[in-house]
Amino acid sequence: MPIFFQQQINENTRLGVWKIEETEEFFKTTVPLHRDVTHPHKRLQHLAGRFLLQYLFPDFPNKLVKIADTRKPYLPDAQYHFSISHCGDYAAAIVSRDKRVGIDVEIPVEKIEKIKYKFLSADELAKFSLITDFKKPGVTDNIIMYTLLWSSKEAIFKWYGNGGVDFRKDILLLKQNAKNNAIDCFFTKSKSELIIHYRQFEGLMLAWVFN
Repeated sequence: MPIFFQQQINENTRLGVWKIEETEEFFKTTVPLHRDVTHPHKRLQHLAGRFLLQYLFPDFPNKLVKIADTRKPYLPDAQYHFSISHCGDYAAAIVSRDKRVGIDVEIPVEKIEKIKYKFLSADELAKFSLITDFKKPGVTDNIIMYTLLWSSKEAIFKWYGNGGVDFRKDILLLKQNAKNNAIDCFFTKSKSELIIHYRQFEGLMLAWVFN
C-alpha cells in the first residue's frame, strides 16, 4: 500500500499521507462518494482522503460524514475530529478522538511568491527573514518557506472550521522552532495560542495542528 508517511501523535490522534497510485475502483469498494465531484482527478483525491481516514482508524464511520455550510466535513456525534487535505497525487488526513485538528499538504511552486502579501503580514515577512524581491538569490529557499507558512495558516483555518478568516490579520505566526519542526501561532478569532507542526519532504510540505 502506498502510505507515504504516518505518525501516531498520541494514543488518540494519528495522521498520514497517502500517495495516490490506485484507480477509483480500489477506493470505491470501501469509501462512499459524499458529494458529486465531476473532475476525475479531484474525485480520486476525494476518495483517497476518505479512504485514509479509515486507514488511520479502522472503525472510522465514513458513511456518517456530513458537510457543513462552510464545506468542512464532520461527524454529527463528534466521535472523531478529522481534517483532510490533498494536492497533486497526495492525500493527507489527521484524525483524533479528543482534539480539534487541521491539516494541509502542499507542493511548493513558484506562484506562491506572487501571492505572499495576501496571506503574510509585513511583520511575518521580516520575522521569518524572507527575501521580498523575487529576483534576488535564494528564491528556492523562499518558495519552500512561503509554502510552509501558507500550509501552516491553512492548517489553522481547517482547525477552526467556521470560515470568515483573514489569513493576514487573524492567523499570526510568531516564531519558528526549526529544531522541533514547529511554529508558534496566535489565532485571534478564538484567542488561542497554538503550535503548528510540520514536516518537509522532497517536493512536499505538510503542516498540522491539534488542540
